[in-house]
Amino acid sequence: MEQIKLKATVRQDKGKQAVKKLRGQGTVPGTVYHRGEEPVSVALSEREISKIIRGAGAENLLIHLSVENAKKSRTVLIKEVQHHPVTRGILHVDFNEISLTEKITLEVEVRAVGEPAGVKQEGGVLDHPLRELKIQCLPTDIPKHIDVDVSGLKLNQSIHVKDLRLPETLKVLNDPEALLFQVQVHIEEKAEEAAAETPEVEVIREKKEEEGAPAAEKPKEEPKAEKKQT
Repeated sequence: MEQIKLKATVRQDKGKQAVKKLRGQGTVPGTVYHRGEEPVSVALSEREISKIIRGAGAENLLIHLSVENAKKSRTVLIKEVQHHPVTRGILHVDFNEISLTEKITLEVEVRAVGEPAGVKQEGGVLDHPLRELKIQCLPTDIPKHIDVDVSGLKLNQSIHVKDLRLPETLKVLNDPEALLFQVQVHIEEKAEEAAAETPEVEVIREKKEEEGAPAAEKPKEEPKAEKKQT
């Protein structure tokens, strides 16, 4: 994978006021993280980092980061980008420093290539439940995305993770049975079929007594005649 070059300077001043001043100068604050080391605070050209993110999407992008006055450059991946909620301008960038000789684990987008026969000829729809694959590989072998040819899929046919044919440099960590693509009957047609197959059932319910109805009165006993004493 091609490495993009980016320059940075070490950021000495911290805090809200210092960050605000940086942004006013067309600079974006950032932090470089590396396992077992203290994070390094840096400042980046807003124009340069924006160009990189817009042009390449930033995700899984190898960046050759040259920090001013540092003895060596750093190979990094963008970990997180914070954007302004209104202007969408870049507020802060986090980087993860990596080694080119050690395998890393990351998620890569899965894309469908072609139009399935079941969609084009049979009126089905393509379902794509799993849109990213978790893979393990060397940083130099990271693919921008994984393309899957779905043109041969007919109605009710599917592609699972185990069906993929990927280079040996990529190890997939997802469940082999996980569903990637499937051509299904259109949801409206499914509902019509289900309605047609469901028999009509007549439900007879017992009529219940209304709550609060007065209970039936018991017949009153006639008073017994008193016996006269003689």
